This record gives sequence, C-alpha cells and structure tokens, in this order.
Amino acid sequence: MFNAPVLVLNQNYEPLNVCDIRRAFNLLGAEKAELLERNHQVIHTPTTAIAAPSVIRLVYLVRRPRPRVKLSRREVLARDRHVCQYCGAPGRDLTIDHVVPKHRGGRHEWDNLVAACRSCNHRKGAKTLAEARMSLLREPRAPRADVRYLFGTYLSDERNGAWRTYLFLDSRVRLS
Repeated sequence: MFNAPVLVLNQNYEPLNVCDIRRAFNLLGAEKAELLERNHQVIHTPTTAIAAPSVIRLVYLVRRPRPRVKLSRREVLARDRHVCQYCGAPGRDLTIDHVVPKHRGGRHEWDNLVAACRSCNHRKGAKTLAEARMSLLREPRAPRADVRYLFGTYLSDERNGAWRTYLFLDSRVRLS
C-alpha cells in the first residue's frame, strides 16, 4: 500500500524523481513539499482516512546534475535504432562493436560503441575504421535522458495518468 509511486517535482516544476507514499508523507508532514495531485488510494489511520499523494512539489529548489542514460547493450541498440551502423541493415540479431578496439586504447563509452550486424563486426574485427576501410552511418554520441526514459515505466500504468500534465506529455499519447 505504501509502495505506490509518487512523482516529486522541483520547486520550478521540473520532474526530479519518484518516491513511495511513505517518503511523500514525510516530506508533506515536514512541510518540505506541497501536494499537487491525489492518488486513487486511501490511507486509513485509526481516526481518519487520507487520500494518498500522486504528485508533490518541493518548496525549495534542489540543484542536481543532469540525469544520464545508463550505458548498456539495450540502450546502445535503442540509440542506434536497431540498425547496423556500418551497413545500415536493420535487425534484432545485432552485436555491440568498439569503434576503436579496446586493445588499442578504445574505451567502453557511448562515443566508442555502436550496433553492428555480425558480418560487419566480423569483417571489422580488431581493426580501426581506416584499416577495415569502413565508415559509420552516424557518429556515436551519448543519448539525452528525456522524460520518457526517466519515467516511462511509471507512465505505462493508467493510475499515474495525472503525471502526464507535469511531465508535459499529451494525455492522448500512449507509451508502447
């Protein structure tokens, strides 16, 4: 019951994170946050019934670094739209290739990893792009952490529909 998600907004209405109902009640009780939207749940105490919060806003501004997309195989493939970055072939059976091979100083970072089909990855092997006489379709870069990346898993739940207003999403748009 206390595990339901609550959207936490910064003082300037920027989405910060998601907490549980218990943490939201602590922030509201300490007057560190204000209630913007109520949840579908009702919390019963011995004397009262309280509608659970769904969206709260902090009364002070929290400065934080920009969120980053975590580097993973799934995220590299999503960034490259499941298309080989050497030949352009789409597919689900793709591998991850280091543009500059690791044994030549290439790092395991966003700007050195691309999606590649098995044949292109085998053809390139442990060579540089120039040695393999290959080129990239797009220069690899770190993707931006957008609202759908940060809160998409919560938005698929219909009970969190009120969040769409605060995340600047059209209520008619559905996540798939």
